[in-house]
Amino acid sequence: MASGDEYQLLIGGSWVDGDNGTYSIINPATEEVVGHAPEASAGQAQAAAGAAREAFDAWSRTTPEERSNLLDAAGKALLARRDEFIPLVIAETGCTATVGKSMQVPQAATRFQRYARGAFESTVIPLPPQEVAGTPLAPGGLIGAIARRQPVGVVACITSYNFPIVNMVGKIAPALAMGNTVIVRPAGQDPLAVIKLVALLEDVGFPPGVVNVVSGSTPESGEALVASPDVEMVSFTGSSVVGARIGEVAGAGMKRQLLELGGKGAALVLDDADVKNAIGMIGSVWTFHSGQICTAPTRAIVHRSIYEPVVAGLAKMASVLKVGDPLERDTVVGPVITEAHRGRIEGYIASGREEGGEIVAGGGRPAHMEKGWYVEPTLIAECRGGMRVVQEEIFGPVVVAIPFDDDDEGIALANGTDFGLYDYVFSGDGARAMAISRRMRAGNIGINTVQRNQETPFGGTKQSGVGRDGGSFGLHAYSDLQSIVWPG
Repeated sequence: MASGDEYQLLIGGSWVDGDNGTYSIINPATEEVVGHAPEASAGQAQAAAGAAREAFDAWSRTTPEERSNLLDAAGKALLARRDEFIPLVIAETGCTATVGKSMQVPQAATRFQRYARGAFESTVIPLPPQEVAGTPLAPGGLIGAIARRQPVGVVACITSYNFPIVNMVGKIAPALAMGNTVIVRPAGQDPLAVIKLVALLEDVGFPPGVVNVVSGSTPESGEALVASPDVEMVSFTGSSVVGARIGEVAGAGMKRQLLELGGKGAALVLDDADVKNAIGMIGSVWTFHSGQICTAPTRAIVHRSIYEPVVAGLAKMASVLKVGDPLERDTVVGPVITEAHRGRIEGYIASGREEGGEIVAGGGRPAHMEKGWYVEPTLIAECRGGMRVVQEEIFGPVVVAIPFDDDDEGIALANGTDFGLYDYVFSGDGARAMAISRRMRAGNIGINTVQRNQETPFGGTKQSGVGRDGGSFGLHAYSDLQSIVWPG
């Protein structure tokens, strides 16, 4: 169940308490308890995987119409109950009211509706017949063939804390549309809205065992899911360190993996760029969920001819953004997720200063906020490629600025980290920007914008992950290709 302060695990259609009790979920803005989440045991995670395995055969044989109707009903129900979900998501994540109302809940509903339509996409890929000579294996002739997309099976869906229900729906909706069953394992910091979402799926009619949920504050239940012999695919969004561990465990069982991991977005600002536009786009690191987003353009790599005006513009922008209570309508920058994470971000800021960076904006905690885990919008200028703040993902409201002298140097700086999720090019010459984008080693490139197209294949290179989802590519990610051949 998921009502009031009572939250339970859903395993095979039954709501149960966590074997290991509960733990408190803390509002990052107020430091007050939002609710208590169930702490699942490894045994309960394995039981959830077993329930999903038992439900798979019947669910995989449902018609596209059945799956589409349930996904569409889920999207409509989420929109109808948005007033229940939005305050809970804001309280758990610390996102601003603007982000909660525009991006957290409505975007999750949109993803349900997208994959309600996706359930009708063809799973058959026709192939040309092939004339084959007789062999000792079989007579020759004209051999027909198709490739067919089949559900993978049982999918463990494990997500990060920044966009809890959006990220989760981005996994479970295409997985369910393809005929898979799922075990939902939300981030430990903010699982309550996800548990409530699973209760909504039960309400609209998803059969027992098709969607299960386990939660926990430690890796125990997540590791048990990844290792379970009943799980055939692991879909994970989170840090590269955890992703590497998942790869080790899942690899031993030859499980399919979809890993969307860390990022260190390069914003390559060329000498002919629109400076005002570049400043506004890079500033989204501060304005969009306090920089807690893997696609954020956190490295401003700026041509030396316009470096000073870009840095000055960013510093001015950082100084005027309102940091404060997420529930106030004019708040732009809210808190970060936990006290420990704030300490981690502050450690990076100190490291940037010690390595020779210049803190030209922010760098501390806002003096007017007595409670909450806030970090000022921070800009560290005069950075170099090898500095920790340039190389490592900070996941907070921190931008680093690095000058460059020519395109080759700028591209080398952009490619010069272990990450490759989302990079950006800012230029007044579209052909030049397009040519440079071909040399950038990232799964996604934005040209003069940080806006997304939700139909594109989304994922990273290097330490930023394995595989792609998004749009129809999301359906492909949760399917296996099966070849069928016959004599003509």
